[in-house]
Amino acid sequence: MNRRSGTIRLSALLIACMGSANAAECLPVVKGAWVRLPPVAMPMMAGFARIENPCAKPVSVTGAESLAFADVSLHETREENGVSRMREVATLPIAHGKAAELKPGGLHLMLHGPYAPIAAGEKVVITLRLADGRSLPVAFDVRKTAP
Repeated sequence: MNRRSGTIRLSALLIACMGSANAAECLPVVKGAWVRLPPVAMPMMAGFARIENPCAKPVSVTGAESLAFADVSLHETREENGVSRMREVATLPIAHGKAAELKPGGLHLMLHGPYAPIAAGEKVVITLRLADGRSLPVAFDVRKTAP
């Protein structure tokens, strides 16, 4: 094998690897992330956002964490027999080209035990955990009311 054909093969291999790396690096896109500040100090808050999946394959959110809160979990509020009930959601799958809406009265992040007081206008980072082991840190705006 001469030097030129070796260079061409190496270039082809690098291009092939870059293509697969780019596919593996595709992450969901989070828009409009915000945390609702309760009217009085409480040990719980809720986080909302739109999580879009522009990737070629489905992605699943399997949890979340934050240095600002003792516990972060994904919940869903549903009305059952005229009663509003909340339940924890273990996995939030998002198909290619689709989105999940975390909004008041539906899917949302429950934020338990803030480590320090949080004020309107601040930002808190909440990291979404994905089923494939990757993480997605997201800056959430802290607000008193919905945007």
